[in-house]
Amino acid sequence: MHILVDAMGGDNAPMEIVRGSVDAVGELGVEVTLIGRGEDILTALREQGVSDLPKGLAVAHAEQVVLMDDNPATSGREKPDSSLAAGLRMLAGGEGDAFVSAGNTGALLSGAILTVKRIKGIRRAALAPVIPTKSGGAIMIDSGANLECKPEYLLQFGYMGSLYAQKAWGMEKPRVGLLNIGTEESKGPELQREAYRLLKDAGDAGVMTFVGNIEGRDVAFGAADVVVADGYAGNIFLKTMEGVGLYFADMLKDLFYKNALTKFSALMVKNGLRAFKKTLDYAETGGSPLLGLQAPVIKAHGSSNAKAVKNAIRQARDFANGGVIQAIREATAGGESE
Repeated sequence: MHILVDAMGGDNAPMEIVRGSVDAVGELGVEVTLIGRGEDILTALREQGVSDLPKGLAVAHAEQVVLMDDNPATSGREKPDSSLAAGLRMLAGGEGDAFVSAGNTGALLSGAILTVKRIKGIRRAALAPVIPTKSGGAIMIDSGANLECKPEYLLQFGYMGSLYAQKAWGMEKPRVGLLNIGTEESKGPELQREAYRLLKDAGDAGVMTFVGNIEGRDVAFGAADVVVADGYAGNIFLKTMEGVGLYFADMLKDLFYKNALTKFSALMVKNGLRAFKKTLDYAETGGSPLLGLQAPVIKAHGSSNAKAVKNAIRQARDFANGGVIQAIREATAGGESE
């Protein structure tokens, strides 16, 4: 398995990207090509005490860098030799099995759609991050790639999320729910009401397990394995959940370090606290797959550390190995891309 990695993307590039890639090569049984400014990559390796490229690790030079504040709509044209653009071209050309980037999200989305292209029949590609739940985790699709949606887009998000959960996660019958302001069929604006009807028809036909509308408060308790939303609502939900999680983590820290007695209490429950913190750590997941494309693309968090990069590479490996794209292609056979 050969994973292409944008070495210059993200707040901690290239050092943490390189470190995570070295760890992935050593632990995950993958080959990695780091794409970016060659001398910067080699310098990062030397600073980690690596004088020669480890077996399974290669470097592909790309001089330009897409910055986080670059215009996503024009970055591909203005910086054609960027590590992000070069990586997407290599993926589209069959030089790798998957591509990972912690760089500019908008530039990655637009570049992937233009270069890697959507699967025939898929109207919109969608970001599908994993969100923590009491039952282990759920896929949120979409989380920001499509701010304006049509009901048929949400139907396809349900299909793609369900197939991803089956193929990459090994779920036999993932439960698909529609994020809404109430559980009743009549709730929500026209988009959600019409999407409900389409998803319910798909569930009745046996092509997915649709469990109906779910409210935001029920998501964390495992009401669904795949949460379908338009990108606007999904992104707000995702970031709110992240913020609340960080808030509670800080509150618990303040509570347990208040005095000697509470510090002793913290020692008694430290394993539980560590497990709780782990569920909120984005580095454990790695990144968000961009579903609907003709090849696997993973968007890693912009502030990814080495651990997050390694896990994003693991996620890319599982995505490519799982047959997700072939399953989506078969499910939409005969359709036409917009």
